[in-house]
Amino acid sequence: MRPKIYLFGDSITEMSFDEGGWGASLVKHFNRTADLVLRGYSGYNTRWALKVLEKVFPATEKSESESPLAVTVFFGANDASLADRCSAFQHVPLEEFKHNLHSIVAFLKGRWPTTEVILISPPPIDEPSRLLCPFAENKLGLPERTNEAAGNYAKACLAVAAECGVSAIDLWTRMQQIPGWQTACLSDGLHLTQTGNKIVFEEVIEALKKKGLSLETLPVDLPQINDVDPNDPLKSFEGI
Repeated sequence: MRPKIYLFGDSITEMSFDEGGWGASLVKHFNRTADLVLRGYSGYNTRWALKVLEKVFPATEKSESESPLAVTVFFGANDASLADRCSAFQHVPLEEFKHNLHSIVAFLKGRWPTTEVILISPPPIDEPSRLLCPFAENKLGLPERTNEAAGNYAKACLAVAAECGVSAIDLWTRMQQIPGWQTACLSDGLHLTQTGNKIVFEEVIEALKKKGLSLETLPVDLPQINDVDPNDPLKSFEGI
């Protein structure tokens, strides 16, 4: 069986298999070397993620042979919703967010000690665009998320990764290095454009490569056509 890479997160993960999405790009990149397993849950925060860990990652996959190569953990955009705005029900206080991320990492490493865990910070927020695309009735006329708050949660994400000894991607900082990132990287002030998706894809590939997980190190599943002897095709399938 091919090894697995799980993508665990909120809507930015759930939408990652859309055309041009970072998950879809990973599927294409790791074609015949690894299976990408999508576990994205729109609107979820780390508090809710903790509640569903056993369901998302069932105990049946506990053996070392079933350990995934890696799991990306991509939460924070909803946790960072402001407590006094229209998406307050998604808000998770910063310290609880950190504690929840610690617990998620501990769960994953406890189940699969050899699996690489990659924490991805929330992206930056373009507040004017959020005013045009509210998820709920916005009686205050104020954005339910701010870039400052997202930055605080991004820093917390990086801190947890350092404390847990796992990889991290600082998406909040990385995207703001792109000129006009507000519309170049974000479609509605929060979710990703194709440019934003490309950045996540490239950052995940780089994080995996640093851990020795790349096309150069992963075996290809079953003989490739170039390895099949046209004079004796079945010979390539002996012993499989």
